[in-house]
Amino acid sequence: MKLPAPQIDDRTSLTHALAQRRTTRRFRPQPPSLAQCAQLLWAAHGVSAPGGFKRTIPSAGALYPLDIYLVWGTDHLPDLRPGSYHYEPQAHELRLIAPGDFRQPLAEASLHQTWMAGAPLSIVITAEYARITGKYGDRGYRYAHMESGNVSQNIFLQAEALGLKAGIVGAFHDRRIGEIIHAPPVHEPLLIMPVGYGEQDH
Repeated sequence: MKLPAPQIDDRTSLTHALAQRRTTRRFRPQPPSLAQCAQLLWAAHGVSAPGGFKRTIPSAGALYPLDIYLVWGTDHLPDLRPGSYHYEPQAHELRLIAPGDFRQPLAEASLHQTWMAGAPLSIVITAEYARITGKYGDRGYRYAHMESGNVSQNIFLQAEALGLKAGIVGAFHDRRIGEIIHAPPVHEPLLIMPVGYGEQDH
């Protein structure tokens, strides 16, 4: 699925987004739009310059060991049915991996953090360590984790700029999360970020 082009001329104040950023665990049922989902994914790991070599986040050696998955759980958007999707940054596309609403299994595999299932979507950040350890050895593990921190902060700030809220989860059963989102075994989950409209937003 080709996604709407990212908006790179937004005038939202970075200072405002930083000041408003909060980890949120209560969401309204209303889902973000497809354009908002596209913007979140681009902010997380998208291509930011012609040629495809520069992304919205830094990466050691420009090796980009991370992959981004979208777990979408509602049928409120005609163009996006519930399922697990892989984000393809070069083409700015979503590829459906498996259909179905996986939000509840995702929450159960995250030590039964049931609040996660209330978010219309979750972004799962994974690492394929071999892409970076081949050059940097064991140091590559640290670089991949640093990169995931940059991705998660971009998601937090982009969510705020879009009028959305995000949570962040690092406690889960790694293998089970990978199975739920139908990721290959070499894509090891690092973080899960539920996103949606905050319950108290108007």
